[in-house]
Amino acid sequence: MGKTNPKYTARLKRKQRIRKNLTGTTDRPRLCVFRSAKHIYAQIIDDTSGKTMAAASTLEKEIAARLSEVKGKVEKAKIVGKAIAERAKDKGIMRVVFDRNGYLYHGRVKAVSDGARENGLEF
Repeated sequence: MGKTNPKYTARLKRKQRIRKNLTGTTDRPRLCVFRSAKHIYAQIIDDTSGKTMAAASTLEKEIAARLSEVKGKVEKAKIVGKAIAERAKDKGIMRVVFDRNGYLYHGRVKAVSDGARENGLEF
């Protein structure tokens, strides 16, 4: 049996440490970011009801049309941040709690938050 990747286990430890103090409410839901090697995903989650209120990712057709104009994963992550902010505004959500999901606040994760802030989301 193989060993689990130490970077992966370290991220999960950070994630648990962060999530025990961070919850999304109806007034201020949680903006959760997940990044894979190729794509980035963002969700706005209300933890009290356990429902996803809005979501955006680089896999969606609407966003993929805008992604062809830019180069690089960081720029694509910024577009996802802008898209999640627009969808949150449509649902009447203006303030969120940012959950970096154990990732370091750097690169693509930071780009998602910057894009969301530029489009009027507060956190």
